[in-house]
Amino acid sequence: MKIYKRAIIDQIIKYLFTEDVIVLHGARQVGKTYILYWLKDYLGSQGKAVHYIDLEDSRLLTILNRGVDNFLHYLAEEGLNPADFQGAQNPLFVCIDEIQYLSDPSSFLKMTADHHKNIKLIVSGSSSFDIQTKFKDSLVGRTVDFEIHNLSFAEFLLFKEYKTDLSRIYTDKKREELAGLFKQFVLFGGYPKAVLTEDKEKKEKYIQQIIDTYVRKDIRDLAGVRDIDKFNKMLEALAAQSGQILNVIELAGTCGAAKQTIERYLNILEKTYVIRRVRPYHKNIRSELFKSPKIFFYDSGLMQMLWLKTFSQTILGGIFETAVFAELVKFFGVENVLYWRTQKGHEIDFIIKQKEKVIPYEVKMNFNRFRATAMKYFCDRYAVDARFCVSLEGVEQGKICIYPWEIGLLHG
Repeated sequence: MKIYKRAIIDQIIKYLFTEDVIVLHGARQVGKTYILYWLKDYLGSQGKAVHYIDLEDSRLLTILNRGVDNFLHYLAEEGLNPADFQGAQNPLFVCIDEIQYLSDPSSFLKMTADHHKNIKLIVSGSSSFDIQTKFKDSLVGRTVDFEIHNLSFAEFLLFKEYKTDLSRIYTDKKREELAGLFKQFVLFGGYPKAVLTEDKEKKEKYIQQIIDTYVRKDIRDLAGVRDIDKFNKMLEALAAQSGQILNVIELAGTCGAAKQTIERYLNILEKTYVIRRVRPYHKNIRSELFKSPKIFFYDSGLMQMLWLKTFSQTILGGIFETAVFAELVKFFGVENVLYWRTQKGHEIDFIIKQKEKVIPYEVKMNFNRFRATAMKYFCDRYAVDARFCVSLEGVEQGKICIYPWEIGLLHG
């Protein structure tokens, strides 16, 4: 089985020989396990001792739940006596998948990190909801966290084994080719298993399995959602309005649920990496907190399966904007992706915060539909120079017009 190197691995590698516990967290099926596999193979090729533990195996879960001493005895039984390893420069690497299944992961990680510096832990967890519930403040300063998302477009091309240098695109032929591939990426999303099959029916089945597994495990089991029907109705309603302003009261009426229930469900969906409420950009942060957010799904394929129960033949509604949102998140970080809207109706799809700078991004399927009025108003008001319109079709209108695959190049 071929394991592809994800872009975030270069960041993770920087922390392999520190005393930090490396924590990978993200939605189900985005590839955290395969990142652990890649790291295991990489460390092995460097002559390092490394062991992989999957806590979905109830026998291993029982051993680790009994405490650190039992964990050490288990490693010794596997021929990996921790006493044979020295400190952070030559540790025993242990990769633990699905760490949130432990009854008290915080205590386990803290005890190992504090008292067994000859063991380097690299752990994954599928749900920040569950991790935040079980992880305690005692881990502060002991972990370095990496948020794992589904594939970026560059990773999509890697998984398709489509070889090209995105920084060297000169011909219309190559742009059209990449635009066609990006349309596939938009329509089917970036879950690795779906990307790796060419069959549309199988793609749909894989995404539906993610939806079913997610509802059963991450919501019903972890969050104790009692009324699954109302929750599912809310999911479908949200999918139909990805990229739009969120009206919680209206959503509550649509689903026949209390406003407080909807708020709770939205929090759970955010903490399990399904949606994101994108806040408006304001100079006055206090006023920002009282403005309505936009709602976005992290994956355009998942969004369509919830909304349409199939993959669309064409790019409808907010699907393209949802896919661009997901790209921006991967390059700039979710906390740095905002939007902007005035009472007079001026609106910009995304505002990217980069330290002291802000960069407006407008998203149009066709360059010819871009109108610079709102962009000019924003840039004049906030003294902004850099600005971009992201599109796939039509004729570019100067340097501000970019294709989606150029977002990562600008970030780099």
